[in-house]
Amino acid sequence: MTQPTESPDAGPPPGFLAEVKDAVTTRAALLVLGVLVLQLAFVTSYIGAFHHPRPSEIPIAVAAPRAPAAEQAAQQLAALPGTPLDPRVVGTEAAALDQVRDREVDGALIIDPAGTTDRLLVASGAGASLSQALEEVVGRAERARGRTVQVTDVAPAAPGDSRGLSAFYLVIGWCVGGYLCAAILAISAGARPANAHRAVIRLGALLVYALAAGLLGAVIAGPVLDALPGSIMGLWGLGTLVVFAVGAITLAFQGLAGVIGIGLAILLVVVLGNPGAGGAYAYPLLPPFWSTIGPALPPGAGTYAARSISYFRGNGAGGPMLVLSAWAVVGAAVTVACAVSRRGRPGSALGSDLPD
Repeated sequence: MTQPTESPDAGPPPGFLAEVKDAVTTRAALLVLGVLVLQLAFVTSYIGAFHHPRPSEIPIAVAAPRAPAAEQAAQQLAALPGTPLDPRVVGTEAAALDQVRDREVDGALIIDPAGTTDRLLVASGAGASLSQALEEVVGRAERARGRTVQVTDVAPAAPGDSRGLSAFYLVIGWCVGGYLCAAILAISAGARPANAHRAVIRLGALLVYALAAGLLGAVIAGPVLDALPGSIMGLWGLGTLVVFAVGAITLAFQGLAGVIGIGLAILLVVVLGNPGAGGAYAYPLLPPFWSTIGPALPPGAGTYAARSISYFRGNGAGGPMLVLSAWAVVGAAVTVACAVSRRGRPGSALGSDLPD
C-alpha cells in the first residue's frame, strides 16, 4: 500500500491570521457590530426611561360644591414646583368621576369646603405607579394647605394583577410573538418574498397566527390566571391586531433591508417601544422622549388599550386601536410593495425565496 505524499508544489499550511481573514467576512463583522449597537441602544433606552421617574402634568379633575373652592385648589395644584399636575375644574363630583372612568383624567380631587378632609379618586387599573404618584403629590400639597386627603380607588386593579402590570406583559408577549413569527418566516423561506403572491401568503399565515395568539393570550390572562378582567372578545381582537401589526412591521423591514430588518423591528418595538409603553411607569412619569413616542408605538398603544378594555369598559381604547391599525396597514402595504418591486430583477423569476 502506498502512502499519500504531499505535492511538491504545495505550500505551507495557512497561518492563524489567514484563517481568521477567511472565516470572518466583512458582512459577518458588520452584523456583529450591528448587534453591539442594538445592545447598547437597549441599555441606554431602558435605563434612560426608568432611572429617574418624575411626575409631569398628570391630568387631574378638581371639583367642589362651590366653584370658587375648586378654582382656588386647582390654581394651587397648578403652581406646584416642577408642574407635576395638570388640574382642570369640573362642575360636580359625578362629572369628575365620569372623567376618571372615561380615561380623560388620571385622578380627581373632591374638595369639601365645610371640612378639612378632601377625597382623591384614583384608578390603579391604569397602573400602580400612576395612582401612587398622584397620592404622593396631592397628599403633599394637601398637607401644605393644612388639610388631609382620603383616597378612593374607583377602578382598582384585579387581585391577580400585581401593580397593574398584567396588561403590559400580555402585550409584550403578543409583540414578541409577532416579530418572532415574521422572523421564522424569513429563516424558513428567505428574508424577502420572491413576488407579490408570496408576500400575500406570508401575510395570510401571519394573520392566522395572530388570531390564534390573540385568543390564547386573552384566555391565559383572563380565565386561566385570573389576572385581567374585561371582555375576552375585546382582548382577543386587540391581541390579534397587536400580533399582526408587529409581524407586518417586521415583514416590511425585511422586505426593505433583508435579514437586517429583524434587528430594525427589535429596535423599534423592543428597544424604543417597551420602555415607552407605560407599563412599569405611566406616560406622565417618563422623560419627554419616551412619553412622546410611547403612545405611537405598538407596545404603548397595546398596553393602553388592554387596560382600557380590562378596567374602563373600553373607554379610551379607540385612539390606540387606530395606531395599531395604521401600523398593520402600513406594514402589510410595504411588504407587498417590496415584493412587487422585485419583479424583473435577476433571479426573481425563479419564484423561490432565497435567504439574503
